[in-house]
Amino acid sequence: MNTVGPYHNRQETYKYFSLPFCVGSKRSIGHYHETLGEALQGVELEFSGLDIKFKDDVMPATYCEIDLDKEKRDAFVYAIKNHYWYQMYIDDLPIWGIVGEADENGEDYYLWTYKKLEIGFNGNRIVDVNLTSEGKVKLVPNTKIQMSYSVKWKKSDVKFEDRFDKYLDPSFFQHRIHWFSIFNSFMMVIFLVGLVSMILMRTLRKDYARYSKEEEMDDMDRDLGDEYGWKQVHGDVFRPSSHPLIFSSLIGSGCQIFAVSFIVIIVAMIEDLYTERGSMLSTAIFVYAATSPVNGYFGGSLYARQGGRRWIKQMFIGAFLIPAMVCGTAFFINFIAIYYHASRAIPFGTMVAVCCICFFVILPLNLVGTILGRNLSGQPNFPCRVNAVPRPIPEKKWFMEPAVIVCLGGILPFGSIFIEMYFIFTSFWAYKIYYVYGFMMLVLVILCIVTVCVTIVCTYFLLNAEDYRWQWTSFLSAASTAIYVYMYSFYYYFFKTKMYGLFQTSFYFGYMAVFSTALGIMCGAIGYMGTSAFVRKIYTNVKID
Repeated sequence: MNTVGPYHNRQETYKYFSLPFCVGSKRSIGHYHETLGEALQGVELEFSGLDIKFKDDVMPATYCEIDLDKEKRDAFVYAIKNHYWYQMYIDDLPIWGIVGEADENGEDYYLWTYKKLEIGFNGNRIVDVNLTSEGKVKLVPNTKIQMSYSVKWKKSDVKFEDRFDKYLDPSFFQHRIHWFSIFNSFMMVIFLVGLVSMILMRTLRKDYARYSKEEEMDDMDRDLGDEYGWKQVHGDVFRPSSHPLIFSSLIGSGCQIFAVSFIVIIVAMIEDLYTERGSMLSTAIFVYAATSPVNGYFGGSLYARQGGRRWIKQMFIGAFLIPAMVCGTAFFINFIAIYYHASRAIPFGTMVAVCCICFFVILPLNLVGTILGRNLSGQPNFPCRVNAVPRPIPEKKWFMEPAVIVCLGGILPFGSIFIEMYFIFTSFWAYKIYYVYGFMMLVLVILCIVTVCVTIVCTYFLLNAEDYRWQWTSFLSAASTAIYVYMYSFYYYFFKTKMYGLFQTSFYFGYMAVFSTALGIMCGAIGYMGTSAFVRKIYTNVKID
């Protein structure tokens, strides 16, 4: 048996025997090993005591009885009122059953007492399991309730590799809307790339022509001419950003999150990770730890180029930014889980294991990345000299202010992913298994292209208004996608789910905040990287005295 809990709150689960069910006569079962992912996801496997042998049919038989006193009856009534259902595994195949039901008036409550198991086998492998709950018995205090089961084995043509296919929902995930949304986002990408290249080709060509014409004028004409545009800020555009320590740590973390997303999606496309409990989470943790040098390399080299001196502090902040955010949220939610006695409460041993991964795997690898980054690409090789005195930023229209650009920058990247968000949320918060990772990869690529295009356009407008504070603006205008995703998660909670209770609500909004922030940091880093390349390119091609 795995866990039992309310149907509408997927994450609120309790041990199966926290309800006063009785245990069968068989006492032991083969060795069971729990992985890190399972411990974090609250999987609590306990042996049911049902005696089942391969290909041995069992006629309906009682396996134990419950002495129903008032306390036990109240526990069952509470479970039935809250639509509790349980999950069990036979040979790692999940099956679900409902605890009981109430009559129409809600006065009498009934418990399902008979588990009818039909197990399909192909050769010497179990390939299919069905559970039917029967034997409705009214809950009356101070009575005995007999629990019974039967097992029927039948030959099946399902191959062992395909035994999970019946749990997938192609009509939901491969719906026309899903294909249409991908197509829609793809058209948006073509439009945006076209727009960016047109703006940049035409406008930049005009700019270059104007600047080279100005080169040919004599000094007198040049003084009378009105110089304006992005060339004016060439002496300030490569000035280090404000708060370079935090900035480079965010960029490093964003590059790492992108690497993790990319690798995990590829692994999920090749291997069917949904067939094993907790394997997706275990894979993500392993890949995150292994890609730590990426974080150190990009963060450390950027910090060195910006003239940062406290590189050890930068390395620590970069290494622990994401783990601290995730662990902090988990720690807070863990208190509520312990208060609820939920199976989601993370055991102390698992916490220690996660801390060890942070200190003994992530930190050393980050150090390696930082040293490589500082030595290989830490020299500031900018195409223009940085002036000693910062140039004053002229007045500009309200819609060219960095704050406005930042707020508007996230709309298009969010628009390109929000339908995919619906499918991902539904597989995480409801009972669907997400398996269309090809779609997810496409959406990730589309998101990257849209983000880079949007930030390049925003930065071009900003520089044209002779405002050289482009580093934070490019990062934040892409990262503001996170705000829109979090706002969408509120809509999803209130209109698409029926969750209730403190535990489930804090779990939902806590982890949604983590997800949105991580997505925002990733988008910000992608936006900054693209814009940085663009800014270098345009200032390399212009003649500067």
